[in-house]
Amino acid sequence: MSFKAIAGALALALTLYAFYPYIRDILRGRVRPHVFSWVIWALTTLSVALAQLAAGGGPGAWVVAVSGMLSLLVAVLAWRKRGDSAITRTDWLFFGAALSALPLWVVTADPLWAVIVLTVVDLLGFGPTIRKAHAAPHAESLPFFALFLVRNLLVVLALEALSWTTALFPLAIALACAGVMAMIVWRRRKLADRESAPVLGLAQEAQRVRPGSATGRCANTPPSGTDGPA
Repeated sequence: MSFKAIAGALALALTLYAFYPYIRDILRGRVRPHVFSWVIWALTTLSVALAQLAAGGGPGAWVVAVSGMLSLLVAVLAWRKRGDSAITRTDWLFFGAALSALPLWVVTADPLWAVIVLTVVDLLGFGPTIRKAHAAPHAESLPFFALFLVRNLLVVLALEALSWTTALFPLAIALACAGVMAMIVWRRRKLADRESAPVLGLAQEAQRVRPGSATGRCANTPPSGTDGPA
């Protein structure tokens, strides 16, 4: 088995491994993905897979195709489980741009232009999820995006023909996954700091008002048996 075939098999295994717990958590109600983001990702990923196959992508392209089909499954499950379905005008703009990629490919007879449009649309499709990760960082799965960061790097290694047409999309998505991870970690830490701040403040206040203490509020309390300062 060639190195590229091994890289493709590992990328496929990571894809399935990443999607399984995510889909399981959707079914259990633990994760509520943004439905429209996943619709956009499914459409763009499947279209890129077609372009990669046309450009001789080989095993790497097949992994992208499987990922596109699983993304569509996530969108359907998220919708059925009443996931985050808030749709803005910008979301519709992303969707329309994704639909325009294939006609652009036909007009230009060059799949690269379709890949460029689809990559930009897919990156913009991260917008709702990044917005959601900022507002509710615990509602997204950090390991899921970490696995896809590694998966997309393996996809690049598995490509038979390495070109902008075949490599642009997985490289861009790897960077986007890193960005989402950074947002989740940063927001979780910020929220943890906010939650711990009142507790820390109460502990400090308790130390200031200990019996016999001459600091804090007790500094202005006269000792027992006295009338206070003359």
